[in-house]
Amino acid sequence: MGKIIAIANQKGGVGKTTTSVNLAASLGVLEKKVLLIDADPQANASSGLGIDVESVEIGTYQILEHSHTPKEAIIKCSAPNVDVIPSHIDLVAIEIELVDKENREYMLKKALESVKDEYDYIIIDCAPSLGLLTLNALTAADSVIIPIQCEYFALEGLGKLLNTIKSIQKIHNPDLDIEGLLLTMFDSRLRLSNQVVEEVQKHFNDMVFDTIIQRNVKLSEAPSFGESIINYDATSKGATNYLHLAQEVIKKNSK
Repeated sequence: MGKIIAIANQKGGVGKTTTSVNLAASLGVLEKKVLLIDADPQANASSGLGIDVESVEIGTYQILEHSHTPKEAIIKCSAPNVDVIPSHIDLVAIEIELVDKENREYMLKKALESVKDEYDYIIIDCAPSLGLLTLNALTAADSVIIPIQCEYFALEGLGKLLNTIKSIQKIHNPDLDIEGLLLTMFDSRLRLSNQVVEEVQKHFNDMVFDTIIQRNVKLSEAPSFGESIINYDATSKGATNYLHLAQEVIKKNSK
């Protein structure tokens, strides 16, 4: 049975999509079968793996409204062993359309029941908000990875997200775990980056991944070529970081 991991943080620009795409690709390279679900209307995870989002006819939107099955939405991409359920700007409307529906928080969970057993990992790239889309992702997920940028406002809003996770555990998904806090965009030359790392590790101890994602030009370039960092430059620091993260995730889940 596949493990569903949501990548979530209501702050934008912290490395959610970069992590979703490259963790999925790294798990694929390590011979795990992966499904990446783009649950962000910006559709950056889809375009970051070379999918033309303008031509997407069946994606996360249709799955959430249950007009199509996940199998009908799956697209093959360039990353080995990785399938994608793409997003489209239409997904913006889903929050309004689901608002009157019964069990609206469980739409994604229900849809994924038909494919969960076919993958080792299902990764969900969440939108930068705590709205209905993210709520659906966290209700469907077994665990959540929270990317934290190594910058001044890193811990701002983290309390709010952890409170949201607690209320989801209480009301919708008692089995939701925190897979880990992932420090991203780390620059060892900056004293501030090092201070943020120390602060997060001191406060959250074992909840923090050992792997730290360093700032890397290649990581920024890869999406414009529609490729994961593994395909774009397997020798880069970014590729090494995400492979280490994937190994850490696999090790954690094989216990």
